Amino acid sequence: MGSTTFSGPVTSEDGFVGNLTGNVTGNVTGNIANPTFTHTPVAINATATATAAQVATGYIKSTSAAATTITLPTGTLLGTALGAVQGTVFDLYIDNTAGASLVTMAVAVNGIKSALGAAVAASAGLLTVPSGVTGQARFTLMFSSATAYTFTRTA
Repeated sequence: MGSTTFSGPVTSEDGFVGNLTGNVTGNVTGNIANPTFTHTPVAINATATATAAQVATGYIKSTSAAATTITLPTGTLLGTALGAVQGTVFDLYIDNTAGASLVTMAVAVNGIKSALGAAVAASAGLLTVPSGVTGQARFTLMFSSATAYTFTRTA
């Protein structure tokens, strides 16, 4: 089958086999095997509060030689940017492999470290990302409402 472009809702009773590329909006359900995501990194190279648009890209990199603290935007700003509702789950990747010092993550108003993060501070609650080859982290944000989220390190 050749390449086909659809402009409206697509429904399949027998499933779909192949690659989804480009911008996919809406819900994708069913068995999704080995998904691969590509993000366009946004740089934050000095201590700052990240904008909701920067966080919404899902991938922040730092190449700073100095220690950097990245404070997340408020739950209201981030929830609006993501179109969040209760149950929205969002992964944020931090890449400090080209940096020369620690990156520390901080939550803002209506964002709190999860109960797991508080209980296990050395792993799920670790908010620092080292520099160099091990300087990558994934944080998961889970929204309890359109304006509030918990924050957990998940990788």
